[in-house]
Amino acid sequence: MKDDADKRLRYYAERFPIVENDASYYALPSQKQAQLWAERTPEEFVMNFKAFATITTHHTDPKRLPKDIREALPAETLAKRRIYPKDFPKDARDELFARYWVGLEPLRKAGKLGAILLQYPEWFAISRANKDEILHARELLPDDRLAVEFRNATWMSERNREETLRFLGDHGLTYTVVDEPQGFPSSIPPVTAVTNDDLVIVRFHGRNAENWKKPGLTAAERFDYLYSKPELAAWVPKIQEMAEDAKEIHLLMNNCYGDKAVSNAAELAALLRD
Repeated sequence: MKDDADKRLRYYAERFPIVENDASYYALPSQKQAQLWAERTPEEFVMNFKAFATITTHHTDPKRLPKDIREALPAETLAKRRIYPKDFPKDARDELFARYWVGLEPLRKAGKLGAILLQYPEWFAISRANKDEILHARELLPDDRLAVEFRNATWMSERNREETLRFLGDHGLTYTVVDEPQGFPSSIPPVTAVTNDDLVIVRFHGRNAENWKKPGLTAAERFDYLYSKPELAAWVPKIQEMAEDAKEIHLLMNNCYGDKAVSNAAELAALLRD
């Protein structure tokens, strides 16, 4: 099974210059695995990583924590199926940041670490405390390129949009542009904004509004959507405009159902070449 995964990565990396690794959201990356990723991909290939759940205030299963950190938690915390940042002693949570950072060092040394995605949950509304939470992540993940994705609409409401983008820009953080279903209280509008002239990121989540908030579905089922050529073509001038203001732009398909992401990625690449 592991050999199959290695073959798939090599095959993919021969055709695309970047991939987003979301496994790091569920468990801390290991240096050993990161070294293999660095060795098994072409020289110019880069890999973005989603931040570990606890880093971005999501819940996590205590079984996914390193053994020594798990054993340091109170028994009542370990008995929970989901634990949140408030359940951790401060030092223990900060240690998770440190181990996450260390785990990616082989890719960093190889020049193949693209960016770390800080994707905050729906309950993470705009506030001073939550701005401080983002800055805490900036402090504990030094030097790396960090991109912030919001899933609470208050950050990008007409009232708060300018404040949010200025905050990110002032701290060298990339605003993650999204294409996703609209019409929900959490929907982030597809605002194209450059807050960091080093890097722009666009993530395409698909437009499966029917499944977006339906309970009981897997993540893949929520992202089950194949963009049409006109839908992708409408993004081309927006991408070109943002690319003029940044050194690098990452276009990432998150419609991860079957082969829909790679099919749309190839189609978008062709549209941009044309």
